[in-house]
Amino acid sequence: MDLSRAVPLALAGALTALLTACTGSGGGDAVDARPPSAVSSGVPGPARPPLSAAPEARAGPDVSRGTDPRTESATMSIPAIGVENLRVVPYEGTTDDRAGTRIQDRGVAASPYGARGGTGPGEIGNYLVTAHRLSAGGPLRDLPALREGDRVTVVLGGRFHEYEITGTRWTSFRSARSLAEQRAAVPGHPGEPATRAMITISTCATPEDDAAGNFWRDGNNNPEHRIDKIGVLKRSGEA
Repeated sequence: MDLSRAVPLALAGALTALLTACTGSGGGDAVDARPPSAVSSGVPGPARPPLSAAPEARAGPDVSRGTDPRTESATMSIPAIGVENLRVVPYEGTTDDRAGTRIQDRGVAASPYGARGGTGPGEIGNYLVTAHRLSAGGPLRDLPALREGDRVTVVLGGRFHEYEITGTRWTSFRSARSLAEQRAAVPGHPGEPATRAMITISTCATPEDDAAGNFWRDGNNNPEHRIDKIGVLKRSGEA
């Protein structure tokens, strides 16, 4: 026998057998095509459900996908005072701070959110919306005329949220207590936990303050007082 040829042939045969045992076929990179529930883990127990049946792990809004209502621009309509599709731009801050005032200066409304108050449209808590009354086109020039029972509709992401005006309050920028009441989760009641969705729509009381001889202004040229219209959510649905 020619050992110089027999040994390589024997090694080749052994290698082929080994590959067959590992892959389950005579060649290629075969993969076990059985579903996970059919693959034994070596531990007795029920079969694993398919991945599509796994429960949703996230309990809150998926901010990474831009689905947090607080951070998405919306539109607001108030038929009783002729406001139609006014853009509402969210920002992290508080009512009428410098960032919020800059947004309002563009002729749109601003909606603060974060630790100092404010939530998204349709959410439990106080949805804060502020806009100019006199400057930048005065989108909320007629807000003081809004009455109890008037409706406000906010549209966001293919859904609408309709609020009903339930009252009016005045906020003083020179009173920490008054500001806390405006920004509270339940308007007018700081510290009280919110149980329903509400809205506060706010604009300046410049004409009223000037008429009373009150010409005080803050660093953003805001007068002392704001006129706030408070509402409660009545219904939501597909826009």
